Amino acid sequence: MKKVAVIFNGGTISMTVDPRMRAAVPTLSGEEIMSMVTGIENYAEIESYTFSNLPGPHVTPELMMDLSKYVQNILLRDDICGVVVTHGTDSLEETAYLLDLTIDNPKPVIVTGSMRNSSELGYDGPANLSASICTAISEEACNRGVLVCFNDELNCAGEVTKSHSMHLNTFQSPEFGPIGIIDNNEAIFYRDNLKRGHIITDSIETRVDLIKACAGMNSKLIDFCVKEGARGLVIEAMGRGNIPPEMVKGVKAAINHGVAVVMVSRCFRGRVLNSYGYPGGGKELRNAGVIFGDSLPGQKARIKLMLVLASTRNMEKIKYIFECGRYKTRIS
Repeated sequence: MKKVAVIFNGGTISMTVDPRMRAAVPTLSGEEIMSMVTGIENYAEIESYTFSNLPGPHVTPELMMDLSKYVQNILLRDDICGVVVTHGTDSLEETAYLLDLTIDNPKPVIVTGSMRNSSELGYDGPANLSASICTAISEEACNRGVLVCFNDELNCAGEVTKSHSMHLNTFQSPEFGPIGIIDNNEAIFYRDNLKRGHIITDSIETRVDLIKACAGMNSKLIDFCVKEGARGLVIEAMGRGNIPPEMVKGVKAAINHGVAVVMVSRCFRGRVLNSYGYPGGGKELRNAGVIFGDSLPGQKARIKLMLVLASTRNMEKIKYIFECGRYKTRIS
């Protein structure tokens, strides 16, 4: 029987409602959660580990990087066929994407959690865990990168986002749809990953900020970030990749200061492109040295830029990593 490592990290899946606070808090151990995944022993041998017991908003990029190293060490074991990681849903997509970028191993890594805590009717944690474990033992799940498993759907870490604050099927890939499903305890895949890349690095640069462009904005937030020592900025631009004209001065000043500026769209779907030539349009920004982040949402572009900036400030190399398709690069 195949052996799967399940790494617990807190989040709603580990929570119960505290009667005094009348609110959910982390209380359940990994063993207690696994005891609710009835019948899984017929499919896989499970080894449980506890990495953290934190709510999603408490997880930092440094912890994500430590988790990546933790997972990589477990994957090196010959007796482990795959790893399942539980996580709070608020920052799950960021952690899953960091794992996807930094783990270069063919074995399946599945990230899951729950939208309802164990005190609520319809607690979805055990079902998501069993589906994730069934995916981790699947030969078809190998060489597909990190997958996110919720509500019997499988989504690629680089494509998935939390789309709703409460629905059980909150994790969606708005541009491309799920890569597969779990049906009758079997992982079934319908397509391959569209884009994959690896950034092999042991460190992370946390001085990267995210700014969302809105009507009438100027450069004051950009200027403040640069003054405070930002090494990178991600701009969630409007539409196809455009910003109010009063922001342009700050963007150009940041680039001249040596700050890597990556632009993505604040739209739910679609990628950025230098389609418009008016002041603040994508063409002007491209000519100024702004790097285009394709269809990544701002939070994932920030994670990616943190990894790249950990070891290089070569703007051409950063541009290549963000704007090419498939790649594997060792930052040095």
